[in-house]
Parts: sequence; structure tokens; C-alpha cells
Amino acid sequence: MSGPSPSGSPPDILELAALLCSRVCHDLISPVGAIVNGLEVLDDNPKPDDREFALDLIRKSAKTASARLQFCRLAFGAAGSAGAQIDVGDAESMARGHLEDDKTKIAWNLPRELLPKNKVKLLLNMMVIAQQTIPRGGVLTVDPVHAGETGGFRVAATGLNVRMPQAIADLLSSGPIGSVDAHAVQPYYTRLLAQACGLNVVLAPDGDAVVVTASPP
Repeated sequence: MSGPSPSGSPPDILELAALLCSRVCHDLISPVGAIVNGLEVLDDNPKPDDREFALDLIRKSAKTASARLQFCRLAFGAAGSAGAQIDVGDAESMARGHLEDDKTKIAWNLPRELLPKNKVKLLLNMMVIAQQTIPRGGVLTVDPVHAGETGGFRVAATGLNVRMPQAIADLLSSGPIGSVDAHAVQPYYTRLLAQACGLNVVLAPDGDAVVVTASPP
């Protein structure tokens, strides 16, 4: 993946684009690689049990890759023309397809409505950050903060061994930004989206949860 920005400075536009591309590729390498492995097993004329295992691996990995591509297109990509609005219900479907599994569930408490593109992108990126705080799984609870065009979101993560990643909290804060590499670009991009929406985004512990909040200044 791409290295950090030079001299401890924030990335410029071209470097930010490159870092985000690296992030997307990193998310897709695993399921696509599994598909290739499954096809290689089939090419070796396997026994029936091995053939069924390979086909099952290909099916699951193709479904995972598709879900991640759809999510990344909305969370990181253009997803419509400038000034476009996106259905929050579509964002919920993308989030469930990418983030929900046997260990992690989503409690979605947002009304179905059209919101500006950048605000929906902000929400999805907040959910990615929240998921990183519960490595052993748990629940992501998504709530609105205020209402109307100036409203924001609250994503609370609860689960076993919930952890507070201070490095991510620092990247989200309004303080100075140092080096940004492909691992740090996603929270940095979340901060930029919040600024574009006129919101402040904060990651902080709250009792037994870690909460990502985007709210008006």
C-alpha cells in the first residue's frame, strides 16, 4: 500500500486519491484471492468433496467481494453527480451487506429519506470506524443527531473487548494532521467529509461503548 505523506504533512489531492485507491484494493484482495484459489482447486480435477468446498468458497467470496465493492463505491466513490442526494435506505442495505456478519449486528434507527451525497458517505465511513473498535464483534447502533439539513449522526459500538483507538480519534479531531498513510487515510477522509458537511466528528468512549458522533459545531 502507499506510504505516508512526505515531511509529516497532510496528503495533497493526488496523494489522497492514491491512498483511497490503496485502501479499496486492500479491502478487495482477500475475497478476490479466495476466488482465485477456489478456481485453482477446480482446475486440478478435485474429488467431489474438494470440488464442493471450492465452489462454496467461490460463492461466499464472490458475495463478499460484491458487497465490499458496492459499499466502497458509495462510501469512497462519486456515487452520482455533484450535489446528488442518496436514499438512506440504500446506505443501510450497503452497510448491512458489508459490515454485518455472524459476530457484528447493526441497529439502524434512521428514517428513510434522501440526504446529500457527502452526508451519506460520512455516515458509512463513521460506521467503518466504529466497527474497528469491536474486533471481536458486537452491535453498531446508528441514531440521528438533531434533525433537518444541519443534523448529524451517532454510531455507538458495544461488544466484547471494545477498544478506544486514540490514533483514530486524533485523526478525526480538528487539530493538526501529520503523516497519513493508507491505514490512516480512511479516518482522515471521514474528517474531510465532516468538514464538507459543516459538522464536527468525534470518537470518544461513553460508558461501555465507543461512540462516533458527527454534530454541528
